[in-house]
Amino acid sequence: KKLEKMSADILGKEDALFTTSGTLANQIAVMTFTNRGEEVIIGDTSHIYNLEVGALAALSQVQTRPINVENGYYDIEKMESLIRNKGIQNAKTGLICIENTNNLNAGFVVPIDNINAVCELGKKHHIPVYMDGARIFNAAVALDVEVKDIVKNVDAVMFALTKGLCAPFGAILAGDKEFIEKARWIKQRLGGGFRQAGFLAAPAIVAIKEMIPRLKEDNKNAKILGEKLSAIEGLDVNVDNIHTSILTGSVKKLPITIDEFLDRLKENKIKAKRISDDSFRMVTHLGIEENEIERVVKVVKETINNI
Repeated sequence: KKLEKMSADILGKEDALFTTSGTLANQIAVMTFTNRGEEVIIGDTSHIYNLEVGALAALSQVQTRPINVENGYYDIEKMESLIRNKGIQNAKTGLICIENTNNLNAGFVVPIDNINAVCELGKKHHIPVYMDGARIFNAAVALDVEVKDIVKNVDAVMFALTKGLCAPFGAILAGDKEFIEKARWIKQRLGGGFRQAGFLAAPAIVAIKEMIPRLKEDNKNAKILGEKLSAIEGLDVNVDNIHTSILTGSVKKLPITIDEFLDRLKENKIKAKRISDDSFRMVTHLGIEENEIERVVKVVKETINNI
């Protein structure tokens, strides 16, 4: 209860719910807001659309209406065109889902005015707006604002405790009291209820108190790493696209496959994620210091030089 109250206060929402994961929080939110057979407008690069095992269809029984989100910016005119008109053959648009940071493989910061424009669109058409804010505190640090300023106008929001905040477990879902009351009921239906949950909440409280102030280090280190990697001939890294703690790179100009490249990094105890046939993702976090960044750059240079 202490964790939930603390989280609600930080987000500027009436109430909050402690869940096992961001995925569960996302799915509870959709189930709370929608009815079967409705449509959800959702970013085509978002986590909830790509990496949640088709749960929107399997659990909420809604269908998706994806929208392309270019560099973390929602095209309001395009979004409005995706809202379904009333008609005997049309599904009702029941929810708009946005994400901040945006793009699971990039971590783009969505501008506050863009978020507010989405919320105004939702109000105009009487459609709730939900934010997957798994790394929302990284976005707040990048914008140098309080997180409540970012989520002020969304109807509900989730943040992960296990990513930048480094807790070993859980996520928080927040909204008004009526929304959380229904969400808590749905969470119980899905088997997500807790009994002796204090030992799970305790590290989450530590994470909120101690990890948020140091997230700027992760964002800064990602930029430093990206700048150093971009200077390596043949490796394609766009430093301008590093908004927070996530950076992406490509080996398409090199005579090496992405799998070979990542295997060589792994041999040197460096983990990076394959995100396409020629590209990868790296994330900076607690425990990654300047000497680790230098070692990554050294290993990547040696890998490329030894092709």
